[in-house]
Amino acid sequence: MSTVSTPPPGLSASPIAPPRRDAEATKATILRAARHLMARHAHADITLKAIADRAGVSAPLILKYFGNKDALFGRVMSFETDAAALLDAPLDQLGPHMVRQVLVGQTERGADPVLRIIFAPRQGDQGDVMRANFRTQVSDRLALRLSGPDADLRAELAVGTLLGLGAMYGIARGTRLRATAIEDIVDRYGPTVQALLTP
Repeated sequence: MSTVSTPPPGLSASPIAPPRRDAEATKATILRAARHLMARHAHADITLKAIADRAGVSAPLILKYFGNKDALFGRVMSFETDAAALLDAPLDQLGPHMVRQVLVGQTERGADPVLRIIFAPRQGDQGDVMRANFRTQVSDRLALRLSGPDADLRAELAVGTLLGLGAMYGIARGTRLRATAIEDIVDRYGPTVQALLTP
């Protein structure tokens, strides 16, 4: 007489389903892969397959999430979401907040909110789109929050100061800078940025 064994309580007899893909995390991974490649290659030379390989996904999945390569790179060349987070603090605390966003972006999310603008020159016409987006979505948006004289100039100087920090931290990989706690850097560098924001 045969018996059917049953699994112990709490265990399922059916195969375990693979974990579901987190759509937002996957989109973020794809965007990071596209940004990485855009920093090293011209837009025209980057294939969906290269992005998919870098992101560890399939090319059809990229099409599912973004529609096509141009739509994906439209997102890569936009600073809208990054600028929203970068500028999301009261004006009297904005300098330190912006510094923190740059450093945390690089260390925890693998993406600086503004640094990719430095790769615009290698992108031809797409670089012009990046520059226009950067001006309207970052510099001009910051200037609108500032009072006092020369708000546009002070906004560009503040953003330039952040770009310098991002380049030293993420590209030059300054060893002492990277060995210093983020909050210590915020305490030292934040007032420099804040001084440009305050008339």
